[in-house]
Amino acid sequence: MAFTPSKDHKRLAREQRKRDKRRVREEAKAEKLAAEKAAAELAAEEAAKQAVADEEARIEAEFEAELQAEVDAEKKGEN
Repeated sequence: MAFTPSKDHKRLAREQRKRDKRRVREEAKAEKLAAEKAAAELAAEEAAKQAVADEEARIEAEFEAELQAEVDAEKKGEN
């Protein structure tokens, strides 16, 4: 005689599959959230580095402009 699983066993197996699917979805959601957080942190670091580089470039440009103005003033004074 063949053995057939009881309805209770089938229900338990179905519920276990549902729990497994839910766990997988939650793990994927958590991984996605962690990846987004890491990407946001990386973007913030890059933005900070870019801000520092922009500030340094601005200071260098101001210095060059002042230096050029001094050179031009000296040339006018000699003429």
